[in-house]
Amino acid sequence: MTLNVTILGIDTPIGLTVVRELGRSGVRVHGIGRSASAIGGASRYLTDFSVRGDGPITDWLPEQLAASRADALLAVSEGDLIALAQMPDMIGNCRVLTPRQGPLTSVLDKARTLSIATSVGIDVPQSWQPMPGDDWAARAATLPFPLVAKWADPNALVAPLAAAGLSLDKVAYVADAAALFALRDHYAPIGQWPLLQSYATGFGLGQMLHMADGRATLRFQHRRIHEWPVSGGVSSLCESIEQGFDAQFAKSEALLAAIGWQGPAMVEYRHDPESGKFILMEVNGRFWGSLPLAHAAGAWFAREQIAHSFPDALLAPAPPRRHARARFLVPEARRLLSILRHGGGEGRAAAIANFVGQSLNPRLSHYVWDWRDPMPMLRDMGNMVMRR
Repeated sequence: MTLNVTILGIDTPIGLTVVRELGRSGVRVHGIGRSASAIGGASRYLTDFSVRGDGPITDWLPEQLAASRADALLAVSEGDLIALAQMPDMIGNCRVLTPRQGPLTSVLDKARTLSIATSVGIDVPQSWQPMPGDDWAARAATLPFPLVAKWADPNALVAPLAAAGLSLDKVAYVADAAALFALRDHYAPIGQWPLLQSYATGFGLGQMLHMADGRATLRFQHRRIHEWPVSGGVSSLCESIEQGFDAQFAKSEALLAAIGWQGPAMVEYRHDPESGKFILMEVNGRFWGSLPLAHAAGAWFAREQIAHSFPDALLAPAPPRRHARARFLVPEARRLLSILRHGGGEGRAAAIANFVGQSLNPRLSHYVWDWRDPMPMLRDMGNMVMRR
């Protein structure tokens, strides 16, 4: 039984990795991108490609799924997952393998996630959700600066922020009371503010699990070595962790089981080796940004999801598990330039040495570049030139 799987959102390294993974597993992959220049559309592992239609997904997706004879649908972006959660489990003859509305709502509501995490014994940061009428000065006297500001549900803020002429910053660093009051005034026009959490020391630890019927069928974990921005953001350099943290893995599994999660997700922590604490940052209820690292290490989550959903499918096995390190080149280069201009991080000399050393490492994996599938990297470079 050879499957046809449609992937909605092949414009990023995440979608590209899903294409490569399923294509290498023997699946016929149809990709849908936002434009003809989607990097996943250049992959040799793609069977066919189309550009997404205009308007709501319900207006054009069923027709595209029927045309590609899709047996299953996967999606990458949070916005698409939200839209698909309101659609049925089947669209024609295609199974929608994206999170359903109840679990997805719990994951997107960060306050709800923190509450469930506490109930299963996971440590969470001190948090404050500002509301209209709150006394910010009184709060500033008690908050443990620095803070991290995150929107509890970023997608719900897109329209109000746009109407007020404000951009959506999913994560911000709040160093002191002056920065806190600046944040208050910045978002005062919409009368809503991001969730404020105490900053957790240590390194970023991601525990990835594929959940099925309340248990994990595949596990993988990694540590963030570099992030962009330097103060905290996307992972630009990361490596796998083969062993350890089993007790925390059990808590991550319990958290996802309590949410009722099915499929892949990443539970993200800050881990301080000195104190031994694991502080929950968030749950990514989707294919996450460092998925290329998991793929390089032989932890193939898209394949696992298809194999569990279609047990009779003829899929090539995933490669043996191995230690891997992966770099997201553009954010890593931006990180280096930021340190050279403004300082911070590990220092200028160490940052240069690290960047050059990683570039010379023949075992380093990359988010986009793959010698077996070179065209997406060339397209990505062309896209950057065109944007310039």
